[in-house]
Amino acid sequence: MELPTALYVPDGDGSTSTRFTATALTIGPWDAGLQHAGPPAALLLREAERAGGIDDGQTVRLAYDIFAPVPVGPVRLRSSVVRPGRRVELVETVLDAGDDRPLMRLSAWRMRTAEGAQATALPHPSATGPEESRAETAAFFTTEVAYHRALDWRFAEGSFNAPGPATAWTRPECELVAGEPMTPLQHLLVMTDAASGISAALDWTTDTFANVDLSLALHRPPRGEWLGMSATTVLGGAGAAQCFAVLFDTEGPVGRSSQSLFVEPRRRP
Repeated sequence: MELPTALYVPDGDGSTSTRFTATALTIGPWDAGLQHAGPPAALLLREAERAGGIDDGQTVRLAYDIFAPVPVGPVRLRSSVVRPGRRVELVETVLDAGDDRPLMRLSAWRMRTAEGAQATALPHPSATGPEESRAETAAFFTTEVAYHRALDWRFAEGSFNAPGPATAWTRPECELVAGEPMTPLQHLLVMTDAASGISAALDWTTDTFANVDLSLALHRPPRGEWLGMSATTVLGGAGAAQCFAVLFDTEGPVGRSSQSLFVEPRRRP
């Protein structure tokens, strides 16, 4: 089975393009014509970092609103610096399918980097490293080539294919944009939207639990090839749920994420 080498192919010069075509590796679990939200989240982050005015800055808060599913096909990005500054800035990036109707929006706070600043020592969230964790492939995707093939998944606890909290490591199996290495922060975004998938509290075949947002708060940038998350989904009992995850690399925690989930029984054909 030959996989695409990237999640997106630029329309034109990759270094300046704001138009891309999604490959089959972006396909999500609910519909083969719609993207998983992880890849477009990473693409929005890439554009926000390029639009920002702080050279070598760090992105510390990422708030995504998911207005509608993103089709597998052409997408376009538009960015603006909402709050410019030399030390702190707020960048907004919007993704659409070329028709001006927003599908996803990112609001990203970015800060200057201060070398030698104090850091808090925190315990590692995973007692098991990536090499000792269990390799697993998600069984609920409807196509063989889809989002679950974009990353190498290793489970320290829990499973893709059983309900309950889970801790998983991942490393990239492709590029985000063709011709560019995937950065650790881009990798983190491709991975983190799957927190509610690896910690599913309901059966994929009987219930829908799609997230309408994704938020990350990072106290430092992720580093290295392997990144991970320890995720738990909490059902509210009134048609909503929340998923919370601790995000980490091999050195320790880097931040946390949250997702608001819309829950309802799946419609039968």
